[in-house]
Amino acid sequence: MIIAQVHRNTEAPYKILRPIVVPFIHDHHLMLQHDNARPHVARISTQFLEAENIPVLAWPAYSPDMSPIEHVWDVLDRRIRQRVPVPANIQQFHTATEEEWTNIRQATINNLINSMRMRCVVLDDANGGHTRY
Repeated sequence: MIIAQVHRNTEAPYKILRPIVVPFIHDHHLMLQHDNARPHVARISTQFLEAENIPVLAWPAYSPDMSPIEHVWDVLDRRIRQRVPVPANIQQFHTATEEEWTNIRQATINNLINSMRMRCVVLDDANGGHTRY
């Protein structure tokens, strides 16, 4: 989530959030989900979300791995580590990240997204505790 960078530069994230992300969320009647990391729940972040009328999904503090994006990051990490040769500097890492990101099958991402409702049900049943996800 771009808001996570608010603590470094208070204006930069809003250049993307206000004109692009906020309208997209409103136009598609979406709800934001984040993992309760400190930058996400910082006063400046929560005030921004409230001011922009962005609904936020209640999320247990100890359940970050429930988020589908965490599994996408895991897929990306494994793909980069399997490269031969493994990236040796920041430029190679940047290139590898872009290449591997585009090589992740859309079906993989769709499966993770489509599992979100069940993830929430299972998490609720576990009262925010451990789940198979």
